[in-house]
Amino acid sequence: MGSGKRQLRVGMIGYGMMGLVHSRAYRALALHAGTETVPVLQALCGRDESKVRNAAAEMGWASCETDWRRLMERDDIDLIDIGTPNHMHAEIAVAAARAGKHILCEKPLAMNLEQAHRVWEEAQKAGIVHMVSFNYRYAPALQYAKQLIASGRLGQIRHMRAVFLQDLAIDPMAPLEWRFHKPFSGSGALGDLLSHSFDLARFLVGEFKRVTGYAATFIKERPLVRQPEGNSEPAMGKVEVDDCAGVLAEFANGATGVFETTRLAGGNGLDGNRIEINGDKGSIRWNMMRLNELEVFFTEDEPSHWGFRTVTSTRDKKHPFTENYWVSIGYQDLFVNLFTDLMKGIARGESLSPNFEDGLRNQKILHAVEASVAEGQWKAVDG
Repeated sequence: MGSGKRQLRVGMIGYGMMGLVHSRAYRALALHAGTETVPVLQALCGRDESKVRNAAAEMGWASCETDWRRLMERDDIDLIDIGTPNHMHAEIAVAAARAGKHILCEKPLAMNLEQAHRVWEEAQKAGIVHMVSFNYRYAPALQYAKQLIASGRLGQIRHMRAVFLQDLAIDPMAPLEWRFHKPFSGSGALGDLLSHSFDLARFLVGEFKRVTGYAATFIKERPLVRQPEGNSEPAMGKVEVDDCAGVLAEFANGATGVFETTRLAGGNGLDGNRIEINGDKGSIRWNMMRLNELEVFFTEDEPSHWGFRTVTSTRDKKHPFTENYWVSIGYQDLFVNLFTDLMKGIARGESLSPNFEDGLRNQKILHAVEASVAEGQWKAVDG
């Protein structure tokens, strides 16, 4: 750790997959020269004492708790990292804000629009620094795409199309975990996956004006996580959320958008996240599975050479965030980039984007889509 750097003591709630990703990202920041503040893995929190102690030891956390409320009382915690199931986000974020802790929250910010408003208001009132973990916008290729769009290289934006496809739930015998229960998740693929696509749309194209959508559930029942003893056949429970969703959108600047998501798209693994944006002077395409690359097309090129060409976003150190990398980056590094901004924001006392306002605006889009699915008509997105 460099001399003179401020230590930021982190209390993280949740130690599953995202807990491991966040832990690795915090530790990687110690090697980066670009931040005045560096994280310290102070306390890890989970309900099962044995499991959380093992996780803390494996991931390098100094202490552990089994009640997240204890983190709010500790004066050796500066930042609360929320990586719990969705239904706990709002309650923990409100408590953290009232305790004067800075907050990093996994998406979605809340279960519904009312909760998201409350979290945003409490954070504003407390004056703490806050961010939401919309990590995909931290791919250097998409940061470069943002620069191209802002500079006018693509001209007037006309279209955006995005898909976020997974095969996570394609097995009908995959257990009925919390993600399939509406009281714990809020929604299915819509909130889990398209929330990321909506954030990229706002980041690159602009605010949403109105939306219309559909949602469907193909696998209606799944085996219970805890099976009753003595049953020869698996006991089944109802799936309460969508397997797939689609959305048509109109942006405030007149551009159109098409979005699709499903957890049942075989062959797409866990991260079939892809976008294309078309303007009257050019286009860009990006695929998470080739996250270091941005495909670009410009109408100013010689027509005989028209077509997409590939820019490697980690080749030129002028591209965003690439000063800390060699050759290429991966999924883990998106969080390192996001956390770099988090540390800079805390040093400045500024909530850099994506923050709770972005989380609230994202929730407004989800709310409008859900209303459209229920009512079968276009719905305005509340600005």
